[in-house]
Amino acid sequence: MVRRSELSVFGVRTVVAQSGPEDSDEALTFVHGNPGFSRDWEDLMTRAGVFCRCVAPDMPGFGHSDKPESFDYTVAGYARHLGALLRELKIRRAHLVLHDFGGPWGLAWALSAPSAVASLTLINTGVLPGYRWHFFARLWQTPLIGEAVMATTTRAGFRILIQRGNPRGLPKEFVDSMFDCFDAGTKRAVLKLYRATSNPTELADKFAQAFRGFPCPVLVIWGRADPYIAASYAERQREFFPAAEVEVLDQSGHWPHADDPDRVAALALPFWRKAASKAPAA
Repeated sequence: MVRRSELSVFGVRTVVAQSGPEDSDEALTFVHGNPGFSRDWEDLMTRAGVFCRCVAPDMPGFGHSDKPESFDYTVAGYARHLGALLRELKIRRAHLVLHDFGGPWGLAWALSAPSAVASLTLINTGVLPGYRWHFFARLWQTPLIGEAVMATTTRAGFRILIQRGNPRGLPKEFVDSMFDCFDAGTKRAVLKLYRATSNPTELADKFAQAFRGFPCPVLVIWGRADPYIAASYAERQREFFPAAEVEVLDQSGHWPHADDPDRVAALALPFWRKAASKAPAA
């Protein structure tokens, strides 16, 4: 079963979901994106917890963690928070499972601690050379317009926008739980994050140079209908991770772990079992 607790990381109250053995120093580390939180991963954590420790935080500004105005809502700020969180949890080796903006956060931390990365699972995220922001990101990045969009977002409107580009449809409970956490603090965090990352090319170039030939097992899963990050980026991950396993799900969108959990589990669980069974590199 998935259990939840709270930690203070750099003074920020951080909610963490966990499953599996509590005392292992090796863990599947699930990092959500925008507007997600740890519950996005509950199904996979339940399944993987039978053979591996699993942890999934609500990152600052999201879910039920603190959303302080003073937090460093940048990729670097989130990477530092993730690293400190893993130290607090006494996790020495992390099998990173990254989605959406969790990709840049997790990859930035991986560059700071490459020997601690046991494997990478990239779900609709990764190294994105030439990426240009989607329509809603550009709205959020525009002063006043971004605030107006956030202020006028209703539950009904949120449901319509989130379901866009998801052929199979997302579970109503999944979408509603997202909106329940999409409060003023999260809206402020999203605006700050996207405005601090207005030039994704710079970050992509940095990752492209650093990750070429990165020495760990890599699994890439992508929904072909993703309207935010084109599925063509799935195969491009081989430019940086030549041995990567790449799977594109034809009937999935931006959240394949929510719209087709059984298929994602069928791909990910054997990969994680194999990666978790390997001894650490010398």
